[in-house]
Amino acid sequence: MKNKLDTHIVAYKGQIVYDFDNDILLNWYPHRIIKLAENEKSVLELGLGHGFTTEIFSKYFSNHVVLEGSSAIIKNFRRNFSQCHVQIIETFFEKFKSNKKFEIIVMGFVLEHVDNPLEILIHFKKFLAPNGKIFIAVPNAEVLNRRLGHISGILPDIHKLSDNDIILGHKRYYTIKTLTRLIKDAGYEIRRVEGIYLKPFTTKQIMSLSLDKKIINALCKVGIDYPELCCGILIELKETL
Repeated sequence: MKNKLDTHIVAYKGQIVYDFDNDILLNWYPHRIIKLAENEKSVLELGLGHGFTTEIFSKYFSNHVVLEGSSAIIKNFRRNFSQCHVQIIETFFEKFKSNKKFEIIVMGFVLEHVDNPLEILIHFKKFLAPNGKIFIAVPNAEVLNRRLGHISGILPDIHKLSDNDIILGHKRYYTIKTLTRLIKDAGYEIRRVEGIYLKPFTTKQIMSLSLDKKIINALCKVGIDYPELCCGILIELKETL
């Protein structure tokens, strides 16, 4: 039977308008995690996606393992990043088993895809080293451009998934409030909350402005302090003792 995850491979081939956003998000937040990792060397990353984050992490962490449930996405990664020799384990997240512990676990834009986010968060406690850190990144329903669309009446339901979300296999958006509740229900303590990319307008509108890369970078830097207005939410957490 065909793996249903393979059907989303089209979203990772660089052929959709939202690749503009993905390029910003996925090249920004891994560097933030590296900065906050405090010289930790082992990382377990959930999902390959576009492959940008995996390539970045592989250059920093000496022990880097990636879990991916789609063979098609693995093949796409090997083709696009042939020089990256990271260890990839083909498995569904819920079925992953190991005796190893990792200092850092990254769930980067993963929880919006899975059937049971709470189950995932609880399951991966057993793979977190003592005093280890988990970093979660998710799309934000209340990003500034969606807020504007909602208030103006263009977007009646701020939580409604777009056609692009469906292509990507998204099942939900998050807000600071809903993500905080999920994390606490899973038995974790939040250590840090940041924003990823302060996005004031729609993707097409921003692209039409042909903004200098310095301005895009500035939107990412300013967004650190305004997670409730950003395209993505980045949270660092640890297990509650």
